[in-house]
Amino acid sequence: MKEPSVTVGIMSEKEICFAFNGTYIHDNRPVEGEQKVHLEQGKIEWNGKCFDQLVFAPQCDENSFCLKGVTIGVKFHWERKEDQVFKGSLKLIVEGDRITAINELSIEEYLLSVISSEMSATASLELLKSHAVISRSWLLAQIQKNKELEGEKPVSLIRTDSELIRWYDREDHDKFDVCADDHCQRYQGITRASTEIVARAIQATRGEILTYDGKICDARFSKCCGGVVEEFATCWENINHPYLVPLRDSRDENNFPDLRDEESARTWIYASPDAFCNTTDKRILSQVLNNYDQETTDFYRWSVSYTQQELSDLIREKSGIDFGEIIDLKPIERGRSGRLIRLQIVGTKQILTIGKELEIRRTLSPSHLYSSAFVVEREEIVDGIPQRFVLRGAGWGHGVGLCQIGAAVMGEQGFSYREILLHYFVGATIEKLY
Repeated sequence: MKEPSVTVGIMSEKEICFAFNGTYIHDNRPVEGEQKVHLEQGKIEWNGKCFDQLVFAPQCDENSFCLKGVTIGVKFHWERKEDQVFKGSLKLIVEGDRITAINELSIEEYLLSVISSEMSATASLELLKSHAVISRSWLLAQIQKNKELEGEKPVSLIRTDSELIRWYDREDHDKFDVCADDHCQRYQGITRASTEIVARAIQATRGEILTYDGKICDARFSKCCGGVVEEFATCWENINHPYLVPLRDSRDENNFPDLRDEESARTWIYASPDAFCNTTDKRILSQVLNNYDQETTDFYRWSVSYTQQELSDLIREKSGIDFGEIIDLKPIERGRSGRLIRLQIVGTKQILTIGKELEIRRTLSPSHLYSSAFVVEREEIVDGIPQRFVLRGAGWGHGVGLCQIGAAVMGEQGFSYREILLHYFVGATIEKLY
């Protein structure tokens, strides 16, 4: 099989400035240097002419282009803009009232950037190899899923008078395969210089993917599972892949309580049980976390505190619903890692159950809570109304699939990339696709 290519949505703006480093070809004509496009009556205006779309291909493989002011970390606490450089082709299309910039390149070139963006260059070779395989698998699984859907929009919202259940996957990407931000996989072109060890990891696993029962695995990953890996349906549609099962992030994979039980979840979260990802070793953490990720110091266990006013204002702003004063945040349903799937917000004016995990994290934080595996403490209660809420939680991210910090520890302890992968993706097979 020939190595496939991938299309990546980088940014969407009313005006985009970019520059070609070397010669690019548009409509059989060479283009070089600084460029600018803007939206003009539903079309792309460039050099005094309007286009439905623009495609620029590099004259040679070494050429690159720079997009100015790309937003990274969208809606996360590290959100910022930066100029980014990419190899491959640049395609500009109109989506609604914005111009979207799309980068098309080979999968292995894409992975070189993803691994450099997702992981630190100090990571061990085995950790980098394992990440190369899951990133390649996830990407090819999404491309396959797109082909199977053929424009059919999957259901990702269930709304009744008493519940709002929403999950966020990739249903909003129908003009390209994946986006460049954490919503899919963090991709920043060649802005983050790849190192020799990253290139070695990509080359050593070239074309390798995870499969289960003959199908490419939808190989998910998050920063820190908090001690127990979660299953797929807690976070996305109501299906469970047999290779994404709950397990203890330790050598004894099956030794953990049923954290769907509220008392068990509370006991687990208040404790700090042994796990691969239970580490404060800065050298190991720096393998997984780039500089802006290390602005956060608590990964395995964390707490957030809100006054009544802060919480009620925050929930009103994020949900668009005025609950009045918040009386309680009641856990209704948890997953096997203790992550909340459904949480009831009880206010003086309104009661509503929300889910799934990312909707809960977005509603209860200016950016995102680290995870939905948390318990609620109501403090300073006056006339039945708490004046302060403390959320005590575990882990960072959805917790499904590979736990990056846990995998980093496993790499340090001498596990091979195959052992790391088969710890997190139970019963999967590693195959070479091309």
